[in-house]
Amino acid sequence: MPAPPSTAGSVAGSLFALLLVLGLILGLAWLAKRLPGAARGGAANGALRVVASVPLGQRERAVVVDVGGTQLLLGVGPGGTRTLHTLAQPLPQADAPPAFAQLLSQHFGKKP
Repeated sequence: MPAPPSTAGSVAGSLFALLLVLGLILGLAWLAKRLPGAARGGAANGALRVVASVPLGQRERAVVVDVGGTQLLLGVGPGGTRTLHTLAQPLPQADAPPAFAQLLSQHFGKKP
């Protein structure tokens, strides 16, 4: 008479699949937090964009934001965001590498 099927193998397989799915979810969540502009819902027309950012401490940053052609220096920290200065002259644009979406569209032959 054949032995009954072992449930240990199916339980271990199910547990492995569950851990794999949870790891995938956590990995994608971590990646979404690290990608610039991902799931942040910024201005679709480009009227608001971050020009430069520099950390001042563990939780504080100085950020230059372009709002409709006017650049503002903002202090961002746990206590909120404050306008520190309105720049009379815009910051010079550095040659930034192309955005990931632009590289991806070039790779697949689509225009941005």
